[in-house]
Amino acid sequence: MKNLYNIIIGFMGLFGILTSCNDGFLDRTPMNAINDGGFWTSVADIKMYANNFYMQTALMPAYEGWFGGYLVGEPTLGADDLVATNYNRQMNGENILPGSGGDWSAGDWWQLRNINYFFSKVGEVEASFDEYKQYVGEALYFRAWFYYNKLQRFGDVPYTDKLVEIGSDELYLPRTPRNEVVDHILVDLDNAIEYLPARAGAAWNGRITKEAALQFKSRVALFEGTWEKYHAIKNTAFKVSGSDGTKFLQAAADAAGALIDLSEQNGYPGLDNVGADWGYKNVFAQDDYTNSKEIMVWRKYVWGEITNTHVYVNRLSTDRGLTKSHVDYYLCTDGKPASVSPLYQGDHTLLDAVTNRDPRLVQSIWFDDGRHYFTDWGNVKRYWKFPRVSGAEVSEITGYCWFKFAVMDYDLNSHFTSECQTAFIIMRYAEALLNYAEAKAELGTITQSDIDKTINLLRDRVGMPHLNLSDIATDPNWMFKDISPVLQEIRRERQIELVGEGFRHWDLFRWAAVDEVMIGKRPYGAYKQQFVDMKDEIESVNVSLYDDIVNADANEDGYFDPYKKFGFDGYHFNLGRDYLSPLPVDQLVLNPALTQNPGW
Repeated sequence: MKNLYNIIIGFMGLFGILTSCNDGFLDRTPMNAINDGGFWTSVADIKMYANNFYMQTALMPAYEGWFGGYLVGEPTLGADDLVATNYNRQMNGENILPGSGGDWSAGDWWQLRNINYFFSKVGEVEASFDEYKQYVGEALYFRAWFYYNKLQRFGDVPYTDKLVEIGSDELYLPRTPRNEVVDHILVDLDNAIEYLPARAGAAWNGRITKEAALQFKSRVALFEGTWEKYHAIKNTAFKVSGSDGTKFLQAAADAAGALIDLSEQNGYPGLDNVGADWGYKNVFAQDDYTNSKEIMVWRKYVWGEITNTHVYVNRLSTDRGLTKSHVDYYLCTDGKPASVSPLYQGDHTLLDAVTNRDPRLVQSIWFDDGRHYFTDWGNVKRYWKFPRVSGAEVSEITGYCWFKFAVMDYDLNSHFTSECQTAFIIMRYAEALLNYAEAKAELGTITQSDIDKTINLLRDRVGMPHLNLSDIATDPNWMFKDISPVLQEIRRERQIELVGEGFRHWDLFRWAAVDEVMIGKRPYGAYKQQFVDMKDEIESVNVSLYDDIVNADANEDGYFDPYKKFGFDGYHFNLGRDYLSPLPVDQLVLNPALTQNPGW
């Protein structure tokens, strides 16, 4: 990682560009503004151009402002596991048709032009392909990343691998059907897999590897395969006629399976901290993953040079809270659902809720056990005791306060100067294990051996009992209709393992499951009375904090009800419209070949 970091700093200096971690590199100036006569003459030029892809946050995600990149995902996009102070308007059917912008303006496509410009020029360099194929592989990976993001938002999008100039016919292309876009993405990724070097367990040097491209291929193929399968089953307006997604599900299984084979052969990639104390929590909130087996792609920050503004996420739950439905979904330590396990202690206190539960629960929420703390100004440990359920940026609205990414180390918080050097995780191996298990289950070919090398490896890290295909306990609270018990448990494992990492929103969309999980429901939090009973302790800190708890809304069963104040009677997601975003009106006028998404 240090190698690429030094290259990037030098590259920025060479062209006199100053950038922060949240600014896109070369936002306004494509590389063809450089004198072509003096560039594209060596492999070094190719590498230098490829470096700029790593600085573009649309291609290499980064923390986003005070609330941090991880926490932006679910609440901003909308999901059922993690919510913000204000309800999500898209999930409530309140999105509006934009007149312009809407992630479809010229500025939202410049990264593609930047990549395709690379392909238009790279052949001019007089060198053998083997000398620069790695950088071609990187560009292919980033083009796949660009189109995947567009596909998630809009479905069908115009596809081009050509350089677009003023007056190019490509400016007036119609939208390419989504399954064909995915075909193009997978071709790019197959070529990237061929061209990119394997990390094979060596320290990561900051560049995209063969293993990362394999995992990304499994993500893309699983997304499209399940989208096509479940939107066809439910006969939505977003189905792909004549396809049930099987081709893509097989591609997902093959890609993730190839990565698992590499892991078994080479020991890389793999899971970190297996069997270690707090092994799950300690995967996160580190400043350096150079030697991690699990963290395959990540963004580095260095205090005073390239930093993020992640500080509040490190300290408090920052306008975010886990939901009761999510907390209820953690298994008990006997491997059985809370709904049927004799070990379940209820949830009228946080201690009850976490007792005898999957250790990932206590490692994901703030809890008063003498271990959950952060280091405040002056390197003083501050232990969590109770939530503050209202306030501007620090409200912990559900009482299940978000701890998974909290940075407990004072130095990583850069001494609370509104900067932080905590690394941003972009891709970790746990996802590949979940992708493989899900794809195999969707294909109907999953075996106990498949479960043992995926789901059960994740459970081994935290000491949970194995999932046994011949002995799956029926859970009356399974979230989804008409799927097999093994798929129910694989989806549960995915929800628990990846909570807060930006997957849940897109999972509900690809499963066409918003109607089953969110419509007509509103999110609840922890049991309110447990904090009301802490009157003396809370008032000794701040009387107003106790008043906020007493006055906070609760439902008829006594659980925090943060959206009651809005008159919110459950989500009103529009099933015939809101699974895809609309194209802005001005683009439909500028390009008559474009068509609008259903329902808009």
